[in-house]
Amino acid sequence: MIQYSIRCIRLLCVLFILQGGGSGCGLSVDTSNIQRKWLNLAYANQSPSQQLDIYLPNEGDGPFPVIVSIHGGAFMMGDKADGQLKPMLEGLKRGFAVVSINYRMSGEAIFPALVLDVKAAIRWIKANATQFHLKKDAIAVWGGSAGGYLCAMEGLTGGKPIFEDLNMGNAQENSQVQAVVDWFGPINFLTMDPQLQESGNGTPDHNASNSPESKIMGQTITEIPDAVQKANPETYITPDAPPFLIMHGTRDQLVPTQQSEHFAAALKPVLGENKVTLHLLEGAKHGGPEFETAENLARVFAFLDQYLKK
Repeated sequence: MIQYSIRCIRLLCVLFILQGGGSGCGLSVDTSNIQRKWLNLAYANQSPSQQLDIYLPNEGDGPFPVIVSIHGGAFMMGDKADGQLKPMLEGLKRGFAVVSINYRMSGEAIFPALVLDVKAAIRWIKANATQFHLKKDAIAVWGGSAGGYLCAMEGLTGGKPIFEDLNMGNAQENSQVQAVVDWFGPINFLTMDPQLQESGNGTPDHNASNSPESKIMGQTITEIPDAVQKANPETYITPDAPPFLIMHGTRDQLVPTQQSEHFAAALKPVLGENKVTLHLLEGAKHGGPEFETAENLARVFAFLDQYLKK
């Protein structure tokens, strides 16, 4: 019980950081200045969690290239309207639409439900693109932590039937996207503890039965290595994958930096060096203000401009 309580405190602290804690952000982002928005739209009908919000720039007719924001929170917390959305909303000033999605988390369903949800949301966006002034062939996914993991999975499994539940709607569309921004996402669950031991940056407890990874997999991850491999984005790397921008703090105390380093190293030989960028933020931990500086966001939007505004 003590171990579980400590873990809960750590996760709540991490979520506070992800939401912009200490920088004036509350639990929700203030979007009152955004004139064109549609909130809590259902993209599927299996769960109340399957909802999304759409934000458009205040000016212009579009169609607008789309940033799909996927929140983090250890697969068990977070929301589409929380502080994690703040950097993505900067895209409105740069001619992007922003669609923020919720998905089923570990308290409701286990893997692969959350991946199926992301894909259903992408198909919904494409099916309704005309109505909401969205450019269906210019979509990027962007998220941090668990959201970064989902972005990686979405980018590498677009159009692969194994993760498409077409009964969730809009079967005429595919879930392929044109770019991926992965902020400090876990990739290979089974290597996280050895990597934390190697770096000394955090507590190696991901192999525990109550870890976020074990909870989303439905069983202690060390007991189901084959299932964990199926949940590893690296399993699905193919040459037709979209370009990746991967960012990670060098002192991440929860998701070891090596996760992104090894992921980028696996992507580059297959996708090509020019389609994979790894940027390490020196001294940054698991999220925090370093990721939202004007300089760092300029890197992200330069990447998105390159691939979504052709």
